[in-house]
Amino acid sequence: MAYEHANLAQTNITDKLIENLRKNLFDAVYFGNKADARQYICDQISPDMKVAFGGSMTVRMLDIRSYAHSIGAQVLDHSTPGLSESHRLDIMRKQLTSDLFISSSNAITSSGFLVNVDGNGNRVSSMIFGPRKVIIVAGINKIVHSVNEAFKRIEFVAAPMNMKRLERSTPCSIEGVCSDCDSNERGCRAFSIIKRRPALTPTEIILVGEMLGM
Repeated sequence: MAYEHANLAQTNITDKLIENLRKNLFDAVYFGNKADARQYICDQISPDMKVAFGGSMTVRMLDIRSYAHSIGAQVLDHSTPGLSESHRLDIMRKQLTSDLFISSSNAITSSGFLVNVDGNGNRVSSMIFGPRKVIIVAGINKIVHSVNEAFKRIEFVAAPMNMKRLERSTPCSIEGVCSDCDSNERGCRAFSIIKRRPALTPTEIILVGEMLGM
């Protein structure tokens, strides 16, 4: 069965989703375009902050990293080209104690749950505990109706595209759909469903009325 994301033009889901996210104790806001969302996020970054990035194509499309660099913030980005493996691991660990961790979610359900899968677990770990604040930014293509649809989105869209982007030799990168493989290069290892804001982690969800990321 092919995956289809929620059609916001037909369901008018954004207002209800913002309401449900807030019921789940998240801070939540909506912007119609990525430019406004970017400005809103950049306004929360100051030169004295340690700002971490969770390897998100959505966040990369907003180009927040360059702004953080430009004002002198300490940027923690393990996806920076040319890093040694030991340096990458060091940055991943430092992300857990950042002032601000910025990433996306593989899917957000209409009930306001965040559904994610990780290869190393650094992204989902930082979403749950460690950083002083977490910002999750997601385009409308990440919104689904249920947890079941969230996992289908991961299987049919997010995982295959990400493995192909990373040039992994997994079946999904070739066939375009998850086969629950046993490959050593498998990226789907740590799954998480966040139903409520983690008790000690201030978390803000920023929804954007555009298609962003994978």
